[in-house]
Amino acid sequence: MEQLDKNECVYKLSSSVKTNRGVGKIAMTQKRLFLLTEGRPGYVEISTFRDIEEVRSTTVAFLLLRIPTLKIKMVSKKEVFEANLKTECDLWHLMVKEMWAGKKLADDHKDPQYVQQALTHVLLMDAVVGALQSPGAIYAASKLSYFDKMKNEMPMAVPKTTSETLKHKINPSAGETFPRAIDVLLYTPGHLDPAEKVEDAHPKLWCALNGGRVVVFDASSWTVLQHCFKAGASKLNCMVMAEQSQVWVGSEDSVIYIINVHSMSCNKQLTDHRSSVTGLVVQDRAQAPSTVYSCSADGTVLAWNASSLRVTSRFQLPGDGLSAIRLHGGRLWCCTGNSIVVVTTAGFLHQELKIGENFKEMSTSFLGFQLMPEQEQLWAACAGYDDIYIWSLRDLAQPPQRIHLQDCSKVSCMIRVKKQIWVGGTGLSQGRAKGKIYVIDAERKTVEKELVAHTDTVKTLCSAEDRYVLSGSGREEGKIAIWKVE
Repeated sequence: MEQLDKNECVYKLSSSVKTNRGVGKIAMTQKRLFLLTEGRPGYVEISTFRDIEEVRSTTVAFLLLRIPTLKIKMVSKKEVFEANLKTECDLWHLMVKEMWAGKKLADDHKDPQYVQQALTHVLLMDAVVGALQSPGAIYAASKLSYFDKMKNEMPMAVPKTTSETLKHKINPSAGETFPRAIDVLLYTPGHLDPAEKVEDAHPKLWCALNGGRVVVFDASSWTVLQHCFKAGASKLNCMVMAEQSQVWVGSEDSVIYIINVHSMSCNKQLTDHRSSVTGLVVQDRAQAPSTVYSCSADGTVLAWNASSLRVTSRFQLPGDGLSAIRLHGGRLWCCTGNSIVVVTTAGFLHQELKIGENFKEMSTSFLGFQLMPEQEQLWAACAGYDDIYIWSLRDLAQPPQRIHLQDCSKVSCMIRVKKQIWVGGTGLSQGRAKGKIYVIDAERKTVEKELVAHTDTVKTLCSAEDRYVLSGSGREEGKIAIWKVE
């Protein structure tokens, strides 16, 4: 039918009924209701679910009878649609209200999966009524109208700032029996290379899910490019792109897995680390092959030639707990939990910021850090504290400045985007623990926005060319939110 969209399907068709738009069968798709008229066959649009304002089940007098009738009021039309659905009326009333509620939630949360879920509820209702064929069937089916109850019992208002900043949500676990935590996200820009396939030129979003799974999205349309391939079976900790053709993935199992961007296959493994690989960073060079630095929890740092995949140098930092590595000013900045160590690329100590010298009242460790070269600052989060700390790169011995994160119970990740720091974690919103993102203006040192779109903690953040930020949540939800950067 040319009136329907490409992926639209009819999921339910009524018996032939009398309506105020003619006699025919009411059809329901995932997007709309329409009438297939009889006599002179035709298509009459009733309403999209987005356009519905009210749905009522009532009765209309006809001679001595009262005929069960469904009434649907639309936002854009004055005329109310009426259909004498008789014995089917109660079921259609439940189904239309559930689809309407699902569409409302999908629009509010920028998450199209609510519509798919509502459709599942509706098909189950239809199956229950068809199977039971008894007076109690409608009562049983009504227990499946989950979104309609949710809409009525606890209006889930999305905070205004969140709604304005949130662009879209996607689910890398779609089709799985349960959601998986999103451990790492990596955005890779598109490259226009005449030798490449068209889809290779698109930007991509690489999602490392719990259990070593990697799902790849086309970042121009947010559709799945590669459903799932395995990079081991352990938790994945870090990802970088090297040489425009490889994605390096560091795993808890001490292996670095290399994915070929063109073939979308993971067929190379680097096994020189003896402990969990916790950080990867690329030093691009104009002529020679790039150097990739990798670090592992036991304090080992390796330098790799990205073309030959051979180790070119290695050094060992004292102690355990090496959790992140960054490159700035030709030196490596390494987060070891108890300190942030600045070393040359050959491993010689240049500077050290010890956490114990700044936090005497309770023992803590560095959770993560970001460098702001323009401001000559180091920003860090510490375990057990709901603050972000800022040190001057000119003098790390000076006490840090502090920015308080209101209602924050845990910080999980932080990234730099333009002149902002985005901090992800868990915090209270409307009295409940939710995944929360704090957007901090690095120049003013103030929290500009608090964003709440995840029901579970925000585990990872990544930037898409400083235009969007992508956040991934824990296994209770397992979704990715796409935010616009201002």
